Amino acid sequence: MMALEQLLDRLKMEHLQASLDSLCEHASKQDLNYREFLEQALLQEWGGRHQKGLESRLKQARLPWIKTLEQFDFSFQPSIDHKIVRELAGLGFVERSDNVVLLGPPGVGKTHLAVALAVKAAEAGHRVLFMTLDRLVSTLMRARQENRLDRQLQQLTYPKVLVLDEMGYLPMT
Repeated sequence: MMALEQLLDRLKMEHLQASLDSLCEHASKQDLNYREFLEQALLQEWGGRHQKGLESRLKQARLPWIKTLEQFDFSFQPSIDHKIVRELAGLGFVERSDNVVLLGPPGVGKTHLAVALAVKAAEAGHRVLFMTLDRLVSTLMRARQENRLDRQLQQLTYPKVLVLDEMGYLPMT
């Protein structure tokens, strides 16, 4: 018979393995039945995996910072329609593969909102990439010079959400 730790290791249940003792203690104190304990154990593993995946997606996204919609000060920018932002937060635009363009002068919160929507998308399990338009253009120009433009363009289709910031800030040819 295989030891429990060995089984958890082979099943790659590292999050459950790390908290098994405290979970068993909790189950004993709460007098959980087998089904309730199993549910708690699997929730522990799923939660750990979800968090690890989110951290990985956020790192790969290359966001300049982590901001949420809850942190956005709508009183600072009363012209922004809360209803539209709530609609965007539902991520329907991601599912439909629609574009979202945030327009306005510098300093009104466009980047904050774009980052917050990117974080929401990452939380929902979508791959995200953030870059300035200047960086995108220089990356594509370098790829073309190195004869790998097709591969670079393919990499840009990998994320489900591509956030292009600072559009219109610099003149372009």
